[in-house]
Amino acid sequence: MAAVGGDPSPVAAPSNPSAMSSWPVGVSSFTHTPCYSEENVYMLCKELMRTGVADPAGTDLYVVFISNEEKKVPLWHQKAGHSDDGFICWDYHMICIQSRRSKGEVLDFVWDLDSDLPFPSPFIQYVSAGIQPLSFGNSRYARLFRVIHAPVFLRSFASDRSHMKDPEGNWIQLPPKYEPIVAEDGTTNNLNEYIMMSVEDVVDLESMANDVYYNKHGVVVNEAILPKFFAQLPDPHT
Repeated sequence: MAAVGGDPSPVAAPSNPSAMSSWPVGVSSFTHTPCYSEENVYMLCKELMRTGVADPAGTDLYVVFISNEEKKVPLWHQKAGHSDDGFICWDYHMICIQSRRSKGEVLDFVWDLDSDLPFPSPFIQYVSAGIQPLSFGNSRYARLFRVIHAPVFLRSFASDRSHMKDPEGNWIQLPPKYEPIVAEDGTTNNLNEYIMMSVEDVVDLESMANDVYYNKHGVVVNEAILPKFFAQLPDPHT
C-alpha cells in the first residue's frame, strides 16, 4: 500500500483511548514491514493461530482489504499520518478482524499493525474512530471492504511484490526479508484480485454472510453494511 495525493479534508476523530491491557501480545510481537499491509496481516493471522490467541484453524479470523475504485482510501489514527489525528489517504489498506461468540454475545476486535488505536481495538471503536463511516457520503472516497475468511485467504493469497517496483525494477519500498508468499495451488501473484473492487460487487447481506466462508475472494461490503456485517455472520463452528 502507499499514500496517495489529493487527500480530502479529514473529519475530526475521537481522542486516542488508553490501550487495552487484557491481551497477552503487543504490536512488537508481530512481523511488520511498512507499506506491505497484506503480508503483515497474513503473518499476523499465522501468529495469532500459532500462539492460541485465535482459534488454531483461524475460524474466528477475517481479513479485510479496504479500497475503492479510485484507490483513494481515507483513514484516521494511522501511524503514517502526518496530522494529530493520524489522517492519511492510502491506495489500499488491510486489517484483521477477530469475531468471537461467547454465551450468545458477539465480540469483535480489529488488529491493525499500522494504527495508533488500542491493539487490538474493539470493532465499534475502530470503525467509529479509524474509518468514520459515511464521512464522505457517496463521494469517490467512500470505502469498500473485501472480507475473506482467514482459512480461505491463507490458502489462496499470493504476492510476488511486483507492485512495489518502479518501471526500472527498483524497489519503491523495501520488501519483507522472508520469501514471497505463494498460494497452495502454486499461484505466485494475485494481489490485484483482492484489491480491485467496485460498488457493483456489493450484494445483499444474507448472501454475503454465507459466501464469505466459501468464496476465494470473499465478499465486498460497503460502509453502510460494515457496522452490522459481522454480527450477522453464522458461527463457523456450528
